[in-house]
Amino acid sequence: MKRIVCVAIATCILSPQTAQAAPGLPGAAMTWPWALPFLGILLSIAIGPLLFATVWHRHYGKIACGWAILTLLPLAAMFGAPAAIAAFVHAALAEYLSFIVLLFALYVVAGGILVTGTLRGTPLTNAGILAFGAAIASLVGTTGAAMILIRPLIRANAGRARNAHVIVFFIILVANIGGALTPLGDPPLFVGFLRGVEFFWTAQQLWLQTAIVAVLVLAIFLALDSWIARSEPPAGTDNAPAPIGICGLINIALIALIVAAILLSATWKPGIAFDLYGTMIELQNGLRDAALILIALASLWLTPDEHRTANGFTFEPIREVAILFAGIFVCIIPVMAMLQAGRDGSFAFLLQAVTAKDSSPHEAAYFWLTGILSAFLDNAPTYLVFFELAGGDAKALMGPLSGTLAAISMGAVYMGALTYIGNAPNLMVYAIASEQGVRMPSFFGYLLWAACVLVPLFLILTLLPISPILKLS
Repeated sequence: MKRIVCVAIATCILSPQTAQAAPGLPGAAMTWPWALPFLGILLSIAIGPLLFATVWHRHYGKIACGWAILTLLPLAAMFGAPAAIAAFVHAALAEYLSFIVLLFALYVVAGGILVTGTLRGTPLTNAGILAFGAAIASLVGTTGAAMILIRPLIRANAGRARNAHVIVFFIILVANIGGALTPLGDPPLFVGFLRGVEFFWTAQQLWLQTAIVAVLVLAIFLALDSWIARSEPPAGTDNAPAPIGICGLINIALIALIVAAILLSATWKPGIAFDLYGTMIELQNGLRDAALILIALASLWLTPDEHRTANGFTFEPIREVAILFAGIFVCIIPVMAMLQAGRDGSFAFLLQAVTAKDSSPHEAAYFWLTGILSAFLDNAPTYLVFFELAGGDAKALMGPLSGTLAAISMGAVYMGALTYIGNAPNLMVYAIASEQGVRMPSFFGYLLWAACVLVPLFLILTLLPISPILKLS
């Protein structure tokens, strides 16, 4: 994989003229077999830890790289090396790079915030942590909120015989649903912000739906956790709670700098861009990513090592996420090309479903299709595909088509909670919890958990017109 990246970057630097002429991928000419590597990497992530855990944990990087190669080589053979390289460079620089840099910065900075003291993992305490995490997720991002709170939550429940369900609900609420109110909360909404959606639009339009879903999920968790806790032995005196404190407060200021860097990159438009093998890299985005890396390095320098040691902080979870999502972003290239071909592509049957018989948008279909695809694809490009399918005009989508934009936004954010790969923090939380001894459910086990909790709530959203703005029925 490193050699492929190096070759692509070297080609970008040494062959700018060729880059200008590099053809795009003809999604309309591609058929379903092009999706097989993507399905392969998803199945590997799903069954690898379950069926051959030792091999998977030692070689998941090689497995992901293998699926990526099985994507790129046929693309080069069928459509030419320039087209394959151009598609790879676009996926790496325009999509993956900013995605993983932001996750890395939030992971490192949040990992420097140490919550000291001892919490007892009672149902009320757990529900309080989940509620607080969901409340701050739209302010510091789902990744930031998850990284700040996941380790204290794990420690609080370490003495319980059954604790995996607590982490499952944490992923649902803190790593997904809580980020539905601002572009800072979840990557799909940030994509919409960059496309012209006003910063506070989602908060104004989706606060009621988000509050209803979050409260219902929290109520389900409280009932379930109370039932499980009654069957467990009472906690001993060793588990008595101690005063709570917070160390590493400099990292809270650094999170504010991360937020400022993102906002600045979205509002400052100098009109300067660089062409790297057909991919335009805007100056403000490059500076934003550089600033995020510097902020992460500053956190490592300014935070005492003992804080991260006490947090159980290691780079393995972000390393696993970076490697697996690198493979996913490569394998998804032909899938996205076919989706972007619209009604001329192999997935036309999916896209036709979002239009009613009278040619008006079918908002329930937008909600479910955006959501289901977001659960198994990356939710940010899935959001963008349906955003463009709905016309791509932010003013119209915030006006007459506001229900359509709300449906797309809700589907992308809410249903990212359905699988470990629906949103990057999901896999990160899974990796941290597994690393610290929590017996997390398998890929399909988690899917079953999340579906049982969320699908009935999504059906309620579909069938009940909760607000005059969003009528999904």
